[in-house]
Amino acid sequence: MTLNHREYTQWREGLTVKTVIEENHFTWPKLVVRQNGKVVWPEEYEQTTLQATDALEIIHLLGGG
Repeated sequence: MTLNHREYTQWREGLTVKTVIEENHFTWPKLVVRQNGKVVWPEEYEQTTLQATDALEIIHLLGGG
């Protein structure tokens, strides 16, 4: 599995998006999460399991003017 285009060596069976966010201390309130290019919504984090071949992207959403 990759996380933000880098190999994620802590992958294990049953790993969820929520667990990856917690273990990697993504604490920003607004995150954009994509699994293999498909958006994963916050209400899906706990149920979305990851496979060893997945590409996961977690990006802090910033805005300004």
